[in-house]
Amino acid sequence: MDMKKRIHLELRNRTPSDVKELVLDNCRSNDGKIEGLTDEFEELEFLSTINVGLTTVANLPKLNILKKLELSDNRISGGLEVLAVKCPKLTHLNLSGNKIKDLSTIEPLKELAILKSLDLFNCEVTNLNEYRDNVFNLLPQLTYLDGYDKDDKEAPDSDAEIYAEEGLDDDEDDEDDDDEEDDEDAAPGDEEGEDDEEENEVEEDLSGEKSKVRRGNGSWMKKGRRMKTIESPLEAAKL
Repeated sequence: MDMKKRIHLELRNRTPSDVKELVLDNCRSNDGKIEGLTDEFEELEFLSTINVGLTTVANLPKLNILKKLELSDNRISGGLEVLAVKCPKLTHLNLSGNKIKDLSTIEPLKELAILKSLDLFNCEVTNLNEYRDNVFNLLPQLTYLDGYDKDDKEAPDSDAEIYAEEGLDDDEDDEDDDDEEDDEDAAPGDEEGEDDEEENEVEEDLSGEKSKVRRGNGSWMKKGRRMKTIESPLEAAKL
């Protein structure tokens, strides 16, 4: 599928100005250029064009609030100066797997004043001596290069952290619900509970220790008292 058709498909009856994230991975770009993407995508914050055959980003429209740009696994070898003009708010740029061979190719990225993260995995430039030190010196605004900072501390995965926090909140809510149900089931015995006790199945263990009582919901619980055993007819009469 070519890029224009893919963009039309991704719109899903929305207007371009309604789109904040656009993923065009693995579609086909004609002549190695971006096609079908216009200035109308004025609210776009995330754009992914992984493995679409790009050789240039010259046709990138003006995207004033774009923050994250995925360009990995293409054939881009230069022309990055356009990014500072078209995407001045860019904070994350992924150029992994492109044909970037030297530091001069990425030097124009100095103009991206708030660029925080840059990825150049599988680019020839990474084979240069003191590659990491030289890139951090060239682009002092960077915090992370290829997923690590100057001290080799890994960049946090913000998406994963958000998911984990949401998952934790959900688990806590579920536990609270379970606790409430258990509290209701294990409420202190009253007259109604004593009446229901007659219907419970009682199992006294052979060791004479605590017995188990089946609750109304079918689960087993330990009961703190033992069942009294009637040893003679006289005792039965007294009861």
